[in-house]
Amino acid sequence: MLESKIILMSRSMLLATVLVSGICVSQMGAQTPSHAASSKPTPTAGAARHYQPDRFAGRAGKYYRLVWGVDSLSLKWTESGEVIRFAYRVLDAERAKTLNDKKAEPVLIDPQARVKLVVPSLEKVGQLRQSATPEAGKTYWMAFSNKGRLVKRGDHVDVVIGPFRAQGLVVD
Repeated sequence: MLESKIILMSRSMLLATVLVSGICVSQMGAQTPSHAASSKPTPTAGAARHYQPDRFAGRAGKYYRLVWGVDSLSLKWTESGEVIRFAYRVLDAERAKTLNDKKAEPVLIDPQARVKLVVPSLEKVGQLRQSATPEAGKTYWMAFSNKGRLVKRGDHVDVVIGPFRAQGLVVD
C-alpha cells in the first residue's frame, strides 16, 4: 500500500516536471532568434539617436517649440541633490534668445516645498549657466543651487526666466 502511494507520487512529480519543462521550452521557442534581430535595416548615421520620450506631447510641446523655439526640456537632480540642472535644446535661435539673456534672472519654483532656487554665481566663474547667443540644434543648461536638498526627485516645479515660464516640469 505504501509502495503504491510512493510510486503514484513519483509519477505525479515526473508528470509535473515534464509539463513545466514543456512550457519553458515553448516560451523559449517563441523568442526571436538573434540572427533575425540583426536582419533589421540599420538607420543612417544622421538618423541614429537614442530614444527619448516626448515629455510634452500635444499642446505643451507645440507651445514650447512654436513660442519659445525650444524642446527637450529636462531637470536633473545632480551632485547628490545639491544642484538641479535645467537643460533645453534650441530649435529657433531668435525665439530662444530670452532663455540665454544675461539680464534675466532664472528661478526654479517648487510650490510643494515652498522654495525658490536661483542660479549661483561663483567668484571666478560667474553664474552657472550658459548665456552665449543660442544656436539652433544645440543644447544649453543652467544649474540651480538646491542647498539643503529641499527639491526632491519627482517634484513638479516651474522654471521662470524673464517672460519664459515652463510649468509642471518633473525633476528626474
